[in-house]
Amino acid sequence: MPGRVSPPSIRNLVMPRTAFVPAVLILLLAGIPLSPARGDDQAPHPLQIFILAGQSNMEGQGVVDLDHPKYYNGGRGTLAKVMADPANVRRFSHVTTSEGAWVVRDDVFVRFQTRKDLKLGGLSIGYTGYPGKHHIGPEFQFGHVVGEAIAAPVLLIKTAWGGKSLHKDFRPPTASGPTGPYYHRMLAEIHQSLAGLEKEFPEASAGGHHLAGFVWFQGWNDMFNDKARAEYETNLVHLVQDIRRDLRVPDLPVVIGELGNGGPKAGKNMLMIRAAQKAAAARSEIAKHTAFVPTTAFARPAKQSPNVSHGHHWFGNAESYFLIGDAMGHAMLKLISQNTSSTSTKPPGKTPR
Repeated sequence: MPGRVSPPSIRNLVMPRTAFVPAVLILLLAGIPLSPARGDDQAPHPLQIFILAGQSNMEGQGVVDLDHPKYYNGGRGTLAKVMADPANVRRFSHVTTSEGAWVVRDDVFVRFQTRKDLKLGGLSIGYTGYPGKHHIGPEFQFGHVVGEAIAAPVLLIKTAWGGKSLHKDFRPPTASGPTGPYYHRMLAEIHQSLAGLEKEFPEASAGGHHLAGFVWFQGWNDMFNDKARAEYETNLVHLVQDIRRDLRVPDLPVVIGELGNGGPKAGKNMLMIRAAQKAAAARSEIAKHTAFVPTTAFARPAKQSPNVSHGHHWFGNAESYFLIGDAMGHAMLKLISQNTSSTSTKPPGKTPR
């Protein structure tokens, strides 16, 4: 079982221009002081672990650089094309080196057991269910946001499977009926990851570890079942309660991402899931350490995206996934700041550029 250690400390933020001011204001309003960076003679910080769970949109469908005119709409909406826009240069400056290579962070790590193989290493592109390094999910910018803010190494454990519902597949134990097989599988992967920290991430985990947060991004499959829609709010409350209980972290910060595919205009079924997600986050049973993240503003039209027929995957638009991860990261930092009484600046020389 995970050991409890001190919560993560938060340092002065270095964020994309659009996110910098709100994030800093959160910390200032919380009255959190900054303290000096630790020296080499001090004990290492505990590894801060965030669990990113859900279905295929948490797996990651944002296209990085594929540009076939027929299959990828000529590259419209890919990360490469979005970054090439002069208006976006500053926003994305942290994801590539001065030579134009993709940054691979040495302070933020990802572990994702896909259907075919185990992916683990420093945060960069490619931690999705697809082979190669041509896609991103919310973990990409989420990892950059928390990595720049937390004065400790960070590990993102992704536990996501496409086509799975909360009603059946992820059904939590305290909801009526049989527990979903993917709830059990999610917990098994988390515990397997924790048990293997010394082998897979020996340096990062040298100071111990701390379960720092849980992110939920799911909902598509529940739209198509009357009972699933009706029960979604209650089932989501049970999920949060059960995860906190089963991981033995009763105040675990939880971020719930909205099912925002297609933007503000949506059908009745999707609107019901969105309303249930928002309502669940506000329920008194879980609200204290839970945040709801609206995502509809991050949707982009099919004609501006690489996968024009994949509305269930945000049309593969990388900017959408980048912005979703960014919003989730800042929501998580706000939750953490509410429980943090002190901070430290990040050890120098750790952020790769």
